[in-house]
Amino acid sequence: MTEPDFWDDQQTAQKIINEVNGLKDLVHTFEKHEESLDNLEVSYELVKEENDAELRAELESEVQELREALDRFELFMLLSEPYDKNNAILELHPGAGGTESQDWASMLLRMYTRWAESKGFKVETLDYLPGDEAGVKSVTLLIKGHNAYGYLKAEKGVHRLVRISPFDSSGRRHTSFVSCDVMPEFDDDIEIDINTEDLKIDTYRSSGAGGQHVNTTDSAVRITHLPTNSVVTCQSERSQIKNREQAMKMLKAKLYQLEIEKQQSELDEIRGEQKEIGWGSQIRSYVFHPYAMVKDHRTNMEVGNTQGVMDGDINPFIDAYLRSQMDR
Repeated sequence: MTEPDFWDDQQTAQKIINEVNGLKDLVHTFEKHEESLDNLEVSYELVKEENDAELRAELESEVQELREALDRFELFMLLSEPYDKNNAILELHPGAGGTESQDWASMLLRMYTRWAESKGFKVETLDYLPGDEAGVKSVTLLIKGHNAYGYLKAEKGVHRLVRISPFDSSGRRHTSFVSCDVMPEFDDDIEIDINTEDLKIDTYRSSGAGGQHVNTTDSAVRITHLPTNSVVTCQSERSQIKNREQAMKMLKAKLYQLEIEKQQSELDEIRGEQKEIGWGSQIRSYVFHPYAMVKDHRTNMEVGNTQGVMDGDINPFIDAYLRSQMDR
């Protein structure tokens, strides 16, 4: 930052400043915890001398506060992978089951939106295809915020719902599946080679949720990467050019994710790990009937407050998943 030509490239300069500010916050938080620990040690010695019940209760409360703060700090430090700090692109795709699974997708959409808002993140809808009767056929969100991808990568996988279906007049229990795909959003300078000859680009009219915001021009963009058959769509902007730019970012993210999965698959093969691929390999089950329980099958984390989870409180699952990765 002290270089004389630092501000020649303002975009790069701003990125560096943001990085510096992030590091400053990190150091400041560490020093704050260190100071709290020093104060607790002084209080501990005082409690030993005075043997005062009120001082002891106050000390125990402060110790618990510091423990919780250190847990949050440790979790923050776990987000150290190359793209953890990036914005996240989150896609939801219902499995077989028609309206029932599409409704489950809309419930997950609400859950992730609520979670993002609780973290102070901004949510943008890049693509939205409504269900025939209820719910959504597919939806793509851009969740903007520091470490958004680092947190949400814990949500990638198949989510299973067991409940009495409101769409079944016989009141029978149904099981529905929705796949959640999460990728980091990349800046324009990310190095991922994409040959234009490998792309099939289609434009069409935005579908949206109806009303005045549905475009009357072919501004929505669909890009297919032919070698991998990866498809991305974007209709969030009224401009076809802007939608195309955003779709290319999404494609870069998808190709990056495919490369990561390929590397992971090779590592698993070396380790001799066997993993099922398909709807049977769900990462989490949400059971509303005959009992209430949300269980993550990777970490065995269980939560009985299903309504709290559906209102966006998925932090216990994210926390448990990220900590489980420390031993890998």
